[in-house]
Parts: sequence; structure tokens; C-alpha cells
Amino acid sequence: MRKQFSPQQKADVALAALSGDKTINQVATNHEIHPTQVKQWKEIAKTGLPQLFSDKRAKAAVSQQQQIDELHRVIGVRDAELLGVNRTSLYYRPVVSPERITLDKLHIDAIDEIYTKYPFYGSRRVRVELHYEYGIDVGRERVQHLMRRMGIEAIYPRPDTSKAASQHEIYPYLLKGPSIVRPNQVFGSDITYIRTAKGFVYLVVFIDWFSRYVVAWRLSGNMELAFCLAALDEALGHATPEISNTDQGSQFTAKAFIGKLKAKDVKVSMDGRGRCMDNIFTERLWRTVKYENVYLQSYRDLGEAQAGLDEYFSFYNEMRRHSALQYRTPHEVYFQ
Repeated sequence: MRKQFSPQQKADVALAALSGDKTINQVATNHEIHPTQVKQWKEIAKTGLPQLFSDKRAKAAVSQQQQIDELHRVIGVRDAELLGVNRTSLYYRPVVSPERITLDKLHIDAIDEIYTKYPFYGSRRVRVELHYEYGIDVGRERVQHLMRRMGIEAIYPRPDTSKAASQHEIYPYLLKGPSIVRPNQVFGSDITYIRTAKGFVYLVVFIDWFSRYVVAWRLSGNMELAFCLAALDEALGHATPEISNTDQGSQFTAKAFIGKLKAKDVKVSMDGRGRCMDNIFTERLWRTVKYENVYLQSYRDLGEAQAGLDEYFSFYNEMRRHSALQYRTPHEVYFQ
């Protein structure tokens, strides 16, 4: 049977999508609806935004939280007819205790560390690991719920940060046979999440497979295409690879992304569906970044993560020696 949503539920979904804290797919997963429906409700809500900026009380808001509250008021009260929201329900705010928020973060952080170390673990084995390694006793349904919130699942060994778009063209994997023997032969790119005290932010990198040198990277508070294009522009401004390898996520199959590669005569290669080992160098980089930096620093927000990762990638490229590179640094090998 088709699930029915109240006007208030639709408004909550639209606001969650507008906030940018989560991707459309994550919002859809959290509310158990199709991503297309989330996009539709988001667009409806956006039509009410111009009125927000013409409201004198909105202009007087001095904090982000005040602006969010004002947005909720404007969309909920002044445009109630647009969204079909019952005005009497607008003023309800769910009560979530600070203890519950702290507990959720504790469990999510532990699951994040387990998943980074054992990406092939499902909810059953994650639950066991929580018990023996972290002393956390929770039910399997609780683990499944949190893993869905995080957008991760077993076997496909990364958070589900890249969703395929059925209308986009998919390219074959070109790297089964050729040996990687020189810099700028292959650039690999991928997206992962970075946890902060205020929620997840998203990291995209371009790494030279031969030298492990991180050519470009960007952080973003959402999964929109723009930050991937900015990182690609920086990478191509640095050097033109012979081959670019990514997964089949919608960011990497978008016409704007592919067009920039083809304009430079770069061959496009994409991992097989569910085959993380096709992009193994980037997968190894994620584990290194998280264990050597993210888990140790406990970033509070995107700005702090930006500054910390900027310092870390400088260390990674120029000072961190790799055994696979005969204990040379990526910088030494890349610029040899």
C-alpha cells in the first residue's frame, strides 16, 4: 500500500532537505520515502523562500538558528496553503533529551570506527563488535537503524555517499590489465564522509595512483555536484591524467563532470558495481585519513575539519613515508 504523509511530515522532510546537513538520499532513507519525492517537496518549499528575505523580522535574525526558526515560521505560517500544513501543528517541537543526543553520537562514532576497519561487517557483526570492543550493548534493530541513518551497509565497502543516476551514461572499467608505472597515468577519485560534532561533512579527493599523491580535495556540507567539480578543476589545473577512475555515483557520471574530462582528452574509467577493490588506492587513503587524523582530532564543524585536513594532507603528501614507495613520500615520487 502507498504510504500516506501528513502535511506536517511533508514540511519536515522539505526542511531537512533544504538544510543541506544530509543528502537527498539520506533524507529519503531517514523518512523511508523515495528520493524523487524528497526533491519534489524541497522544490515546493523553496518557492516560499523569497518571502523569508523580505520579512523584516527575518532580517533582524542574527544567528543561524534564528534564521532556521524564521524559515520554519515563514514556510509553515505564511505559506501554509502552499504546503498544505495545518497551522496549529506548526508550533509543535519534538523533545529530544541531551542524553539521547549524546548516546546517539556515541553509538554512531563507534559504528563509524568499526565500519572503517571492517567494511564487510553487517549489523549482526557490528553489534557483536560493539559489545566486545566498546562495551556497548544494544539490539540489532538499533544498529540497523543507525547504519541506515549513516547510509552504510555491508559488502559495498564505503558509506553510500555516491548514488547512481539511471539517466547518466556509465563507462567501463579500464584498469584490469595495464600496469601503473608513472605519475599522471591514473587519477582516482572518490567521496567519503567525515564526522564532526555537528554531523557529517563530505570529502572528495583526486589521488595519483602511482605516487599516492593527493592532487586535489574539497570538503562540503552536502552532496551537491559543485564541490566535486571544484576539486576536478583543481586537479586538471595541476596535471592532465591519461585516465580518470571513479565509481558510478551520480556526481561522477554527471554531464558536467564527464565533459571536463573529455575536454582534456582524459579517458573515463568507472568501477564495477559494488567492486570497491577497483579503486583500492582511494579506499586505503580513507582508512589512513580517518585513523591518523579524523578520529584523533574530533572536529567540531566543517570549518575546523577544513583547517585540520589542510594541515594533514600537507603532511601526508610531503612528510609521510610509504612502505609501498620504498619509504619515500608521495611528493618525492610524484615530482621525481
